[in-house]
Amino acid sequence: MSTNKHAIIRYQTLDKCFRNTGKRFFIEDMLKACNASLYEFDGNTEGIKKRQLYDDINFMESDQGWSIPLKKTKEGRRVFYTYEDASFSINNQPLNENEAEQLKSAMLVLSRFKGLPQFEWINEIIPKLDKTFKLTEQNQEIISFDSNEFLTGTEYISILFKAIQNEQCLNVSYQSFQSNTEQKIDFHPYHLKQYNNRWFAIGKNNGFDNLTNLALDRIKRIEHSSIKFDNSQLIDFEEYFDDIIGVTMPKDQTLTKIILQATSAQAPYIKTKPLHGSQKKIEEQDGTYTFSIEVIPNYELKKVILSYGSGLQVLEPKDLRNEIIQTLNDSKLAYLR
Repeated sequence: MSTNKHAIIRYQTLDKCFRNTGKRFFIEDMLKACNASLYEFDGNTEGIKKRQLYDDINFMESDQGWSIPLKKTKEGRRVFYTYEDASFSINNQPLNENEAEQLKSAMLVLSRFKGLPQFEWINEIIPKLDKTFKLTEQNQEIISFDSNEFLTGTEYISILFKAIQNEQCLNVSYQSFQSNTEQKIDFHPYHLKQYNNRWFAIGKNNGFDNLTNLALDRIKRIEHSSIKFDNSQLIDFEEYFDDIIGVTMPKDQTLTKIILQATSAQAPYIKTKPLHGSQKKIEEQDGTYTFSIEVIPNYELKKVILSYGSGLQVLEPKDLRNEIIQTLNDSKLAYLR
């Protein structure tokens, strides 16, 4: 049986003993409690002795452990142990330095799979661990991450994540930007996705036939629902998002070949950061870069195209080209008012 698993059981048992304000735990009591927990997990265990127990306590008090605020109170010749702060628990603490190093080591092992699309996130998480837990001896800030500390709705990520794991229907109070009032939604969450520094939950809404996309920053409240979870619209979301840019899936789900042309100034950026995974070069002439992508046109696609201004134009299809032209004309009129 794994020694590491036994250690975790002992630490968790000691944590419960230290938090228990209704009973005084002397060393003999803690030893008995630890061995009882170990035996419950592994009926063949021989248990531990006092020396191991003292080593466990010392580790929990150390910086490599959890730096627990342990109070040792003498009663006659004996000592009982409690937390100085009754609300403290090792389960409420962030990763310590030792755990962070172990996590980083695991990430480094996974990084050997570099080149595989599903492991691209590892290249970002390793330096983030370094920055967060100061794993390298470097005082100067050498890396920054794109984030919005004022973004609302992130407090719902954990609730939605667990609901997806446990197949739990939720009652969501939601107010879109187009509405002045909140609406109650019986929501069956299937997937969480981040796009453009915003989080979205995708799932089944009992009021609609198609999948519903909820922006987390428009959620007002979430409560658990007694309605049975409905997975009838659960799909392969990797495939679902493969044909769009962003998160919005239009009702008219037609995969379209879009031909665009970038100026010489914008071409290097678009070549090194493709608009979509389907991007293919058509030709380069007089400094311009003509290419195609195959996607389902949606709101986010138009925003991406417009973000390049005069550096990128749609050549085909004509209806999308005309939509972009109309938006640009409306913007020009707004500035001339």
